[in-house]
Amino acid sequence: MTRRPFLRAAALLVAGALLAGCASPHYLQLDPQRTADVPTSGSGQAITVMAVDDRDGEVIGTRSGSAMATSTITVSAHELVPRLQREAERAVREMGFSPTTEPAEGRPSLTLTLLHLGYERGESRPVIDEARLEAVFEARAVNGGNTYTGTYTSRRTQSYAFRPDRDTNARMLNDLLSDGLDRAFRDPELGQLLAR
Repeated sequence: MTRRPFLRAAALLVAGALLAGCASPHYLQLDPQRTADVPTSGSGQAITVMAVDDRDGEVIGTRSGSAMATSTITVSAHELVPRLQREAERAVREMGFSPTTEPAEGRPSLTLTLLHLGYERGESRPVIDEARLEAVFEARAVNGGNTYTGTYTSRRTQSYAFRPDRDTNARMLNDLLSDGLDRAFRDPELGQLLAR
């Protein structure tokens, strides 16, 4: 007689914990890394390099897809920008230049800007849901009176039967941002303008 209420209470606790887990926010610490080769065009010139986060906000979406949900996904600019800066400097170095963060009059510069990072729920089918991710970078090279600006968009659609956990979301977003960095720094026009 006493076992049945105990089992019911245990089932309610487990269900509550699962629901709470689904509704919990994710604060993701991302570490994207460029993997593609870059075109070499420099010969040791100093280039001012700067990474900027120009998103509307740090919440990139919700795990449930509902705008009012508490299951938000947040990527902090304070944590992400230094990692983007590191990758931008590494790319510029591999292009054959000497990156610096110090601006100087007349020195060529490269600014990498994260314009958008989004996470939204895609189509829902029986048993299967999907997440749609998008990242948009802008790279702006300036040398003398010349400017070159490129915009690079990466998209990914991920199907899943179980809602992705924090580690899975971080891995998907790292892959997305890494692809965006690859697209940006593979652009030969950036290095060519900086080398003039």
